[in-house]
Amino acid sequence: MATPNSTRLVTEQLIHQLKSSASPFKIADSTGAKLTGQDLLTRILALRRYLLREVLAHDEQHVGVFLPPSVACVATNFALAFCNRVTVNLNYTVTSAQLKVCCETAGLKHVITSRKFMEKVQLDVGCPVVYLEDLKDKISLGDKVLAALNCKLRSASGLHRMLGGNLKQIEDPLTIIFTSGSTGVPKGVVLTHGNIASNVDGIDASIRLNERDVVLGILPLFHSFGYTVTMWAAMTLPSAVVFHYSPLDARQIGKLAEQYKATVLLATPTFLRNYIRRVEPHQFKTLDVIVVGAEKMPIEVAEEFEKTFGARPVEGYGTTELSPLVSVNIPPSRSQSKPGDGLREGTVGRPIKHVFARTVSVDDDSPLPEGHTGLLEIRGPNVMQGYYKRPDLTHDVMHGQWYRTGDMGIVHPDGFIEITGRLSRFSKIGGEMVPHIQIEETIARILGPNEEGTLRAAVTAVPDPKRGERLIVLHTPLPMSKRELLNQMSKADLPNLYIPSEDSFLEVTAIPELGTGKLDLKGLKDAAMKHFMS
Repeated sequence: MATPNSTRLVTEQLIHQLKSSASPFKIADSTGAKLTGQDLLTRILALRRYLLREVLAHDEQHVGVFLPPSVACVATNFALAFCNRVTVNLNYTVTSAQLKVCCETAGLKHVITSRKFMEKVQLDVGCPVVYLEDLKDKISLGDKVLAALNCKLRSASGLHRMLGGNLKQIEDPLTIIFTSGSTGVPKGVVLTHGNIASNVDGIDASIRLNERDVVLGILPLFHSFGYTVTMWAAMTLPSAVVFHYSPLDARQIGKLAEQYKATVLLATPTFLRNYIRRVEPHQFKTLDVIVVGAEKMPIEVAEEFEKTFGARPVEGYGTTELSPLVSVNIPPSRSQSKPGDGLREGTVGRPIKHVFARTVSVDDDSPLPEGHTGLLEIRGPNVMQGYYKRPDLTHDVMHGQWYRTGDMGIVHPDGFIEITGRLSRFSKIGGEMVPHIQIEETIARILGPNEEGTLRAAVTAVPDPKRGERLIVLHTPLPMSKRELLNQMSKADLPNLYIPSEDSFLEVTAIPELGTGKLDLKGLKDAAMKHFMS
């Protein structure tokens, strides 16, 4: 893959920042934990000594972490990085069977977790576990004293060398993150030190996190945005971060934002709808940067959020395979030139530093001119090392040095990227490409959100012998008849080809979603196939 431009390991950047941070706190969470940078580094070093001495085998390269976003989860991830191990943060929103597959795929011998958390989620990870509660009394006074002395007396570069950091290269793996599985079986994405460092550099250059910033860490660390942005970026840049275990717990998130004067929030439009209804306006009054991804942000969500809280969300874009950040709109308050120059609503912004975007023809892979819709490809130091032990799948998504995102889009002449939909979210009907997202957006405008602020309808497709595919609409109870909805869709200037038939609607109790807030595309397809094709 592409060679990263940064030569400084992200682990050395982390040590430097934790040692030099002068903020009253560097990291906190909703359990009440609150640490300075040096306190966190001391805890990391003590945990590292114990893990190397008592837990990790010499040949144990991959170690699982099964914890919600918290100080404990971050300390565990960093301790393992300083053990020169590759972390695998496991998804606690999937089934025990899926967890077992991920553990077997990654070759895990241990998973570090919490007894309290395991009791809550009631899942079996399928391999031996180490409980953090049991380690508290086993980490010796000597471990703690040596950790404190090393933290206080050694320079950042000297401490990094002592921890073996000088033996690491930017091409070495740092983590394996399993994809969400929205379109099928999760794949293990190998991200390197250089991948993560390039994303941190890109975030620093675009959003410019500073010592006054407090990031709300609500995304799970098994999610690439949570892992890279709310953990590595927030910790290696001058900002602080406060974590909460669930992005759905709006009331607690509001309290934390108020208590810690949060300035930065990463979320999805679905989460924002929830906060609009459940967070008190004064609790989010210090928010300055709100970046959303995972799904297209309806303009009405941005407007309602700004009206409620006084700050307007912007869109960014990325995928796990790209570490994950590709591009982001720059909020006016963070612009380094004229306010608004780096922002264009309806797009996902311009690529971050050292990242390049292009579109290619779906038919023959040939590069397209700027301004033409095609399959979006990305090149840069953020491109993954590959799918773990799946060179065949890695080959399928690489076009030379370009990663094939699977998203359809436009790269405008001035660099802004517009996403028009996923390739898998188009149906070929009568020889024409029909975008599911455009149909969903039209339905959403007609129906409006429900009381929970979640989607009422989603579009998928099933095979059709005459036209290739047939559009299917999964929906919760509708506030109007299907006939009236179809009439309004016709009046919305949708082509006839984009309008499903009245017998192509399926009522469900809830629209399938993944734990990260994304639509569960496989779940949508499976439900439609079971009902219409069985």
